[in-house]
Amino acid sequence: MTDDRFEATYLIETPLDPAKVAEVMAGEQSSGTFTRVAGETDELRDRTRAVVTSITELESVSEPSLPNAWLARKGVAGPWRRARVAISFPIANVGANLPTLASIVAGNLFDLGEVTGLRLDTITVPASFRRRFPLPQQGIAGTRTLTGVMEGPMVGSIIKPNVGLSATETADLVTKLCEAGLDFIKDDEISANPDHAPLAERVPAVMAAVRRHADRTGKQVMVAFNITDETDAMRRHADLVAREEGTCVMASLNWCGFSSIETLRRSTDLALHGHRNGYGAFSRHPLLGISFQAYQVLWRLAGVDHMHVHGLQGKFAQEDEEVVTSARDCVTPLTDGLDDRVLPAFSSGQWAGTAQPTWDAIGHSDLLFMAGGGILAHPGGPAAGVVSIRQAWAAVAEGVSLTEAARAQPELKQALDFFGARAS
Repeated sequence: MTDDRFEATYLIETPLDPAKVAEVMAGEQSSGTFTRVAGETDELRDRTRAVVTSITELESVSEPSLPNAWLARKGVAGPWRRARVAISFPIANVGANLPTLASIVAGNLFDLGEVTGLRLDTITVPASFRRRFPLPQQGIAGTRTLTGVMEGPMVGSIIKPNVGLSATETADLVTKLCEAGLDFIKDDEISANPDHAPLAERVPAVMAAVRRHADRTGKQVMVAFNITDETDAMRRHADLVAREEGTCVMASLNWCGFSSIETLRRSTDLALHGHRNGYGAFSRHPLLGISFQAYQVLWRLAGVDHMHVHGLQGKFAQEDEEVVTSARDCVTPLTDGLDDRVLPAFSSGQWAGTAQPTWDAIGHSDLLFMAGGGILAHPGGPAAGVVSIRQAWAAVAEGVSLTEAARAQPELKQALDFFGARAS
């Protein structure tokens, strides 16, 4: 890869020659169409056309992964051949334009008649191109500074019930969660600016509680307010959070879109907590959609600071291996020489017992470890829930088994007895 090109890789399935299909993909997403057209000179093609850089053919299958009316009309049958394809694109075709970048590496490719499966796997960009997009304003280091947690995982929880609490009731719950010893508290993704707790009321009420806790203890808890909305409203909400001395806002990335998140990033230096709800629609079919590596590249170019990766042994459909590779992607710089790492946010069914497999899999604690029920449903109460998680992470970092550590730590033992029985 050179400074004037970026590269994307794909998994494809087709009953045709994968090499010919790869050329169709390259042409469709650059200067070409299904036939040569007037004005498409050799010079123009040399300058702007995408180039297939590698093809690795895999196994064939007897049934197509997805229906395809174009192939059916032509009477084309299997076997259906699978291949990994790499395509290099000219940066000059894009400029510093994230929505267009996404439409080039994905876009119409998913609708091509030649394929019965297509998945965008990876995106790789040169440093010169990376510098044309926003960097995280806070990232891992900034979030540690803002929360005062310089070592170990940052421990967080989620406002529950998801919806229904008034602004005052939310602030009362935040008071209890701060007192429990949390580093981070977030809104649920489905609660942004509801009639029963509008942000105009909720942000001042919650931040008053956070400030009172900071005045008593010196601990500044980070609250991620869900400001998902249209672009101008999100900017106003972020300004309100900043005026109230907040440090973080959250947005549902898939539904706000690249342009809104880029605009928000350029409008505030608050930590931007990127929630990926809806990502399963892009990713769950193995021969369709976008793998997390490519997905997180696009959102990191938009300038987010935190990215959700789900959790090990959690309540969602992803395999643990996918969670682990997603977390590794977040803490891997996109290019040499730039620290654009983002904080991986683990959530979904997390509790003290999932600290061990998480540590075993990733071997570091540069992460946000969020537990809802794992804290709020702890038999000893929320404070004991937080303590149990901290005890678990301290133990695994020291190479001590949770069972052994629990012998002298009642909060951890309660968690293992209570949640462990439900997990088994």
